[in-house]
Amino acid sequence: MTDQIFMLPDLGEGLADAEIIEWKVQVGDVVAIDQVVVEVETAKAAVEVPIPFEGTVIELHGGEGQTMPVGAPLITVSGAAIGAGGRPTPAAQEQYREEERAGSGNVLIGYGTSDESPRRRRRAQSVIAGPQRSVSNASIVPSTSKTRTAAVAAGPRVISPVVRNLARQYELDLAMVPGTGNGGVITRADVERAAAAPGQERGGEGVLRAGPDVQRIPIKGLRKVVADKMSTSRREIPDATTWVDVDATAMLAARRAINALLRDEEKVSLMALMIRLALTALQHYPELNSAVDTDRHEIIRYGHVNLGIATHTPRGLIVPVLERADTLTMVEVAQQLQETTVLARDGKLPRARLSGGTFTFNNYGVFGVDGSTPIINHPEAAILGVGRIADKAWVVDGQLCVRKVTQLSLSFDHRVCDGGTAGGFLRLFGDYVENPVAALGRI
Repeated sequence: MTDQIFMLPDLGEGLADAEIIEWKVQVGDVVAIDQVVVEVETAKAAVEVPIPFEGTVIELHGGEGQTMPVGAPLITVSGAAIGAGGRPTPAAQEQYREEERAGSGNVLIGYGTSDESPRRRRRAQSVIAGPQRSVSNASIVPSTSKTRTAAVAAGPRVISPVVRNLARQYELDLAMVPGTGNGGVITRADVERAAAAPGQERGGEGVLRAGPDVQRIPIKGLRKVVADKMSTSRREIPDATTWVDVDATAMLAARRAINALLRDEEKVSLMALMIRLALTALQHYPELNSAVDTDRHEIIRYGHVNLGIATHTPRGLIVPVLERADTLTMVEVAQQLQETTVLARDGKLPRARLSGGTFTFNNYGVFGVDGSTPIINHPEAAILGVGRIADKAWVVDGQLCVRKVTQLSLSFDHRVCDGGTAGGFLRLFGDYVENPVAALGRI
């Protein structure tokens, strides 16, 4: 009979910390092996964490809203009997990754091993097989083909207790919900989709309601991370936006000419060319490659540009960073941009690649829109936006003609510079877009 300290486990995908969202137990509660004790949120998902011990809770080592590093003490249990270990198995981590890829957003990480006892294996199968059993003490274990067959025969496949809880909130019969996850697993997205179907409006105190007239969508996971960051930006940064329409016809021609001289593996995208032009213009306006230290009342001006690329992924908006982008050639920008975009959309970007930006480029033209007033990526000082390139009437040498026109916008922190600096940068970038030859010697 000894006290056991359960550390925050490795949540996979290179995640280094997590924020405590909600404790499921309190000091004095008796917990069982594999009981979910806390919900935490990482940069990738909300995660329900079960404990591998049983006994009485004598201490919670963090408060709700506190960020804890992986390996830090999480909860202490007295009179504990250790379960399958304090770290998730590779198979359990793979279950987590499968659930995340399937779009659940909330997952349960278990601590099972391939040689678990029949009691624990039966408990795990109850998670997969049907809604009639409690899932609070469940763990995820590697399933054999026999287990999978039994699970399918017994009922709908659900890995996450969060999915099951959400179905109960919506008063949905999981047997009627088609699963789109690997092997037919029902994900949170499947439940949300079924709940949003006509005729699924629900009532009850504290219950989510869905239907043709009203739908409540929890702000969680990556959506919450983005919402918090944008709210911080609006709250702390006195921003202003300036914009200009430019003729991009020459830039399109320049890209064709450049690619004609390059090998196939070196060819540059239009976005890579615009980024390189923007970086060249930014050299003349270093004020925009800055941040404000509000505690010390100082402007921090960076010597190199760590360029954030606003990227839309199936999980939402993220901003991967190209480190020291100002030192890259146009071909190198194109190659890193392609690699980063693929990793971002597959959810495989290292955590370190999602922070440390000093200036952000936002290509909202991919959504078919002309203009935008983008929100600054806090704590940076500016974000540059580019709209779609479309045929428009344009005057050239006094004659009206059709040209390829795009709108550029710059949102900037008015604490680091005034409109003259912001307008000067945007106009110079616009000049490079209209006459890229003026900048080619520098890229």
